Amino acid sequence: MKTSKVLEKIKQLFTRFTSLKSSVGVKTSVEYGRAQKVDFYSLAYKFIGEKTERFLPLFKDLDLNLQKSGLRVSFKAYVSLTVFTAILLLITALVIIPSMLFFGLGVPLMPSFMFGIGGGLFACAFSIIGFYIYPVYRADKVKRDLEDELPFTTGYMAILSSAGVSPEKIFYSLSNLTPPLAITNEAKNIVRNINLFGLDVISALEETSRLTPSERFREMLEGFISTIHSGGNLAHYLREKSMQYMKLKRISLRKFADTLSILSEFYVALLVTGPLLLVIMLAVMSMLGGGLGALGPDILLNILTYIGIPLGSIMFLIVLDAVSPKW
Repeated sequence: MKTSKVLEKIKQLFTRFTSLKSSVGVKTSVEYGRAQKVDFYSLAYKFIGEKTERFLPLFKDLDLNLQKSGLRVSFKAYVSLTVFTAILLLITALVIIPSMLFFGLGVPLMPSFMFGIGGGLFACAFSIIGFYIYPVYRADKVKRDLEDELPFTTGYMAILSSAGVSPEKIFYSLSNLTPPLAITNEAKNIVRNINLFGLDVISALEETSRLTPSERFREMLEGFISTIHSGGNLAHYLREKSMQYMKLKRISLRKFADTLSILSEFYVALLVTGPLLLVIMLAVMSMLGGGLGALGPDILLNILTYIGIPLGSIMFLIVLDAVSPKW
């Protein structure tokens, strides 16, 4: 009897110890990931943060796009990371590309060095363009997600309003949706502005309306504010907006079907037929002994196979994701 009680206590202690260990491990890993992210931005800002003041006017449109995209990073820190990454890629390309061409492919030293300079400048420009475009792409993705969900979220809000739920509680309910939707983050910002920053519901909605990348969502919020100001029927307004957005969604889906057929033709022409014609042309050039300057047909074929086609496929996937509706 005593032995069984002792074993039971040991089992309970072991269970508590393992649960405590796992919780501490998860917390430590999360904090470590956050620390890594913060250190990466702070490292770039520490090295060249003060020197990027002259570059800030070149990125004047980036500040608002950062706020609309939902990226929680300051404007100066993001510009510092952009310039720091561009410098690192430039130095890396200047070292790696000439070494690969000279030692690996047997290209002469001067053409290898020139290709290194060109590749470094291309990598630098590509990184800056990528950093500049990413907030725009992220904001556009948030916009598309919001507009795809608007027919359903406005219907959900209309049901809550018909049940007598206050506007604050409506957005509080949207902020706790499982699984979370695109409007969940916007609702969390509204609830945060009300509960943490002490704004009233009208001011919180106006702030979200100013920063949202979606014109339709901004229009809905402005109508929501006007309905509250005028004391109108909020449930009726939301119900009408839900029906309006559902009609617009049907139209956009028909347009997407036409766009998808055009994209499929572009894909076949550029990434299927085009590479086949280039392979045939390079094979003929190889038999005739031709080339493109210091680059022979074999090197051009490797560039086409391992760089051209993968980059083209990635660009096509990005374009397809940009035009595809979520629902």
